Amino acid sequence: MAEVIAKDGSWEFDGETIRIVPGRDRGVHKLRQLLGEVAVPLPAVAGIAYEPGRKGGVLRLRLRDGACPLLRAAGGRLPEAASPYLLRPERDRGGVAEYFAEEVRRALLLDQIPDGPVDRYLLPGPAVPLTVSGMDGNATFDGEQIRVEWKGLVEDVKKATGNRTVRLADLAAAEWMPAAGMAMGGLRFRPHGTAVFLAVDKDPHTLALWGTKRELGEAVLLAAAVTVRLPHPHAPEDAAVGGPGQATAALPPAGEEAADAVPPEFRKEPPAPAAEASAAPEASAASAAAVAAVPGDDHDAVLRRLRELGELHAAGVLTDEEFAAAKRAILQRMGGNG
Repeated sequence: MAEVIAKDGSWEFDGETIRIVPGRDRGVHKLRQLLGEVAVPLPAVAGIAYEPGRKGGVLRLRLRDGACPLLRAAGGRLPEAASPYLLRPERDRGGVAEYFAEEVRRALLLDQIPDGPVDRYLLPGPAVPLTVSGMDGNATFDGEQIRVEWKGLVEDVKKATGNRTVRLADLAAAEWMPAAGMAMGGLRFRPHGTAVFLAVDKDPHTLALWGTKRELGEAVLLAAAVTVRLPHPHAPEDAAVGGPGQATAALPPAGEEAADAVPPEFRKEPPAPAAEASAAPEASAASAAAVAAVPGDDHDAVLRRLRELGELHAAGVLTDEEFAAAKRAILQRMGGNG
């Protein structure tokens, strides 16, 4: 178990899941507070890094493309302060943060988790119902449809369309656009086949936003809740069920535990009984040499050797049994010298 505690939150890793809990400090961004605890399964992780600084460091978790509906909805425009996948440990906890990052990297290596895109969301979306109160209206999503009600400040072109109810089946995407300078932000519910849009304050498909932190948090969460219920952008064509607006066959229902969303090929199986473990074949000459070449107290050398074994296994030089035996021998050796 590895854990890092900072003023803006805490991260805990048990070998399979990274649990992210936002801090209660006033400086914690409203989006992180509204989102609450996030459980990130290891197969959703592409990498992790700790960047030390003079006053404190930054621990960054990088997710695989398409794994998180919130990141998908934000479109790469999320401010660093609002990201749940960034932690700022104090300077005296730099060693703990580096150890945490090393443990996650080691688990990614041992489980041979790729860092490429995924074809399904590995994290569930926010719970519904959700409501956003914007500059010219309110939007509410109940999991099946979006209700938009305009307010007094709405432009005539929006007022003329009247209040609207938008079904998921009619949507291609929910897109959040942050406010920039004097330009207002927006939350757009883009229908299928729509390619040309009016300005945010005049587009009947878009809720205009002031740009406050609370409004940002509400808008991004609602967009993520819609996104997770739409077909995944990388999903195979034969995975869609019921056409646009329906979840893919591999998509977990909203609110399902993140662990249940992990694809079967990445789920960890329970350890084999001792009798079965002892019956495993010995490593080949290549894997035995790899074990002998690793000093048990040099973690960097251990990680390098495990990476080389993984490459040999991927290339077909080592069988599954040989790879497993060699990896087990290296880890036992490291544990015996620790």
